[in-house]
Amino acid sequence: MFAVVTPDTIHLPPGAVVRLPGSWQDYQALNEQLGDRSSPRIKYRDGEILLMAPLPEHGRKVSVIADVIKVLLDHLGREYEAFTPITMELPQESGIEPDYCFYIENWQAIAGKNRINWGVDPSPDLVVEIDITSYTDVNDYLPYKVPEVWLFRKNQLVIYRLQGDVYTIETSSRYFPNINVSEVVTECLKIAYERNTSAAIRELRRKLASEN
Repeated sequence: MFAVVTPDTIHLPPGAVVRLPGSWQDYQALNEQLGDRSSPRIKYRDGEILLMAPLPEHGRKVSVIADVIKVLLDHLGREYEAFTPITMELPQESGIEPDYCFYIENWQAIAGKNRINWGVDPSPDLVVEIDITSYTDVNDYLPYKVPEVWLFRKNQLVIYRLQGDVYTIETSSRYFPNINVSEVVTECLKIAYERNTSAAIRELRRKLASEN
């Protein structure tokens, strides 16, 4: 099955990534054409438009990791807001759709809002991306100054933290400094694939409760 991108039709087979030269106006037109469809995902950077149709494993992994983050935040008694899907845009500069994002330190700034004014309202504190098709580049989040990005690639969680104007790889999360989140995510995904997601999350809650 071939990818088709025309003014009337956008269709990508699962796992396909299409790169097109294009302007901000072209990106907006494609976004309008896609409407509320969750696939394909679309982003804009430096005169280039990228389209990607996620594979089924993509959605499963991001769901498990997002559930893990929610359980950890609840365990720590942290307030938060979480979003998916969401489109982040800086006109003429960038447009991107993170797999999942969390407001933790800045949740009050966007609580109750139906729209976020990028460049005025704060960016998410934590973004989660699953990269199966080499579509994701952590530097796409530099214009938004997202403090931390979790990138799951090749069955490994990599934590990127914003240091000045660059992202550096860290061994721990600023939001869970005393928890080995890479180990937790790996274990939960293993249980989810061997049994199911609910079993993985129940086991995580049990372990956290036993440590208190």
